[in-house]
Amino acid sequence: MITLAHLSDIHIDGSGRNEARARQVVDYLAALPGRVDAVLVTGDLTEQGRPVDYGTVRAVVAPLEVPVLFCPGNHDERGAFRRTLLGIDGTGPANQAVEVAGASVLLLDSVVPGRPEGELAPETLAWLDSALSRSDGPAFVALHHPPVALGIPELDAMRLGNPDDLERVLARHPRVAGVFCGHAHTGAASTFAGLPLRAAPGVKNTTLLPWEHDGDVTRSDAPVGLAFHLYADDVLTTHYRSL
Repeated sequence: MITLAHLSDIHIDGSGRNEARARQVVDYLAALPGRVDAVLVTGDLTEQGRPVDYGTVRAVVAPLEVPVLFCPGNHDERGAFRRTLLGIDGTGPANQAVEVAGASVLLLDSVVPGRPEGELAPETLAWLDSALSRSDGPAFVALHHPPVALGIPELDAMRLGNPDDLERVLARHPRVAGVFCGHAHTGAASTFAGLPLRAAPGVKNTTLLPWEHDGDVTRSDAPVGLAFHLYADDVLTTHYRSL
């Protein structure tokens, strides 16, 4: 069985408030009597993309004794993300392939600099196609922007802009077992390209559904949350936790 803990949208900003909420999740994971195989953080690690805030991200996740996998979100700055968290220079898409417990976790950079919505560049799609061709084991694809509408108009207006391009790549590779995303600030389960799609809860705050609010779409005092993804016997199961 493969187990992944999944959180998203921690938005470290130097204020201390968001850092405290992120540490709450990390402390919970670090104190578990058993260990997951890896922790996945699907973007918006910082609020403004400042190098100092990426240093805080590293400090926050330091107690975790398992691999921590990051992909950038629209609030992140690609250059600082690459240098501080990945140890590589450059300004191109920060795509990564990581092997975890016999599975490939493919982390895609869906950032469009200066824009809230996402898009996968041609070079990212080509990279994904190549990465999926290198092995026969199960693979999970992770990115910040949801490739489908989740029923929240404010969010759906800034989801992934070219989901059809991603779907065409995934259709060529039956070893893909699921797609993980962030950006939504709400735990959600859907399907994309015939695959399970799972969105992680937001650590900074929670996005409310249209019938849950009368004007303010976010709830800042909601509990922090995360998802646990379990993959066994070709089945992906997800459990959500509020802390």
